[in-house]
Amino acid sequence: MNRQPWNRSIAIAGACLALVGWVPSVNFAQEAYPSKTIRFVVPYPPGGPTDLMARLLQTELQTRLGVSVIIDNKGGAGGNVGSAEVAKQAPADGHTLLLAASGPMAVNTTLYKSMPFNPASDLAPVIQISSFPLVLEVHPKLGVTTVKEYVALAKSQKTELSFASAGNGTPQHLAGVMFNTQMDINVAHIPYRGAGPALNDLLGGQVNVMFDILGSSLPYIQAGKLTALAVTSVKRSPALPNVPTMAEAGVPGYEFTGWHGIAVRSGTPPAIIDKLNQTLNAIFNNPDFHKKWEALGTPVVGGTAAQFGELIKRDTVRLGKVVKDTGVTLD
Repeated sequence: MNRQPWNRSIAIAGACLALVGWVPSVNFAQEAYPSKTIRFVVPYPPGGPTDLMARLLQTELQTRLGVSVIIDNKGGAGGNVGSAEVAKQAPADGHTLLLAASGPMAVNTTLYKSMPFNPASDLAPVIQISSFPLVLEVHPKLGVTTVKEYVALAKSQKTELSFASAGNGTPQHLAGVMFNTQMDINVAHIPYRGAGPALNDLLGGQVNVMFDILGSSLPYIQAGKLTALAVTSVKRSPALPNVPTMAEAGVPGYEFTGWHGIAVRSGTPPAIIDKLNQTLNAIFNNPDFHKKWEALGTPVVGGTAAQFGELIKRDTVRLGKVVKDTGVTLD
């Protein structure tokens, strides 16, 4: 009897069984995510609203995912430095998250002549986590309590005014430039490496004005250390019901909102992105977390990764137009 064909058949069958046995092990590895510490990159310095959001999520993610989550602040270039590190250097395995802000994700491609990464191709959206207006606020020593008084002071040229921002291309920067353009004033822009340092200098009187995310400035407004003149949303903020909108304050048609989300490096397996999305939606569906989150000045958002991706595309056009219309360019 010729055993060679029989032996060959056994060898082929064994190889097929080995392959079949290997496939579930790949699925198991994906199901085991996360398998190590997660690094949560915030592309701004500590102390600002973006950093506060990350730290609120840090505890919740650790509890639900069962691994440590460390915050890594990587500020610089309007959020480009930290965002580029995730986009270009992080493994595409879901163990590095980016606190994705509207500046580096949708504005900077128009604002900067060259970018260290491409938000559309180098990063994968996971979920939108915020949608926020800004508040126009001044240091009390400026002596103005309304938008009309502030504009009059800026036009009088009796004092050199400056407005702080979290950096070039950030919502705080664009909101200030839009206001300058619409009101025909020339208040100098002073960019910082994040909202925290900018707010500190506003409180210290080194700068006069700032458009800031409501959550980080609210305690100082309530304590009388800053004077709120208007909010940039269509409707008044429940947190500051006595502060008018820009339209109510005499600036019709002025509206500005920004956002944050979570992103990972492109190429991250869809199953991992889905697990992160489901985990974060579960966090946002918790009523107790709602209160903490809304105290930052933003409603709970959530939704699908695809919805966040569509927002990035829309605002790349919308906010890019703002950059072009105001004539702001960098580098």
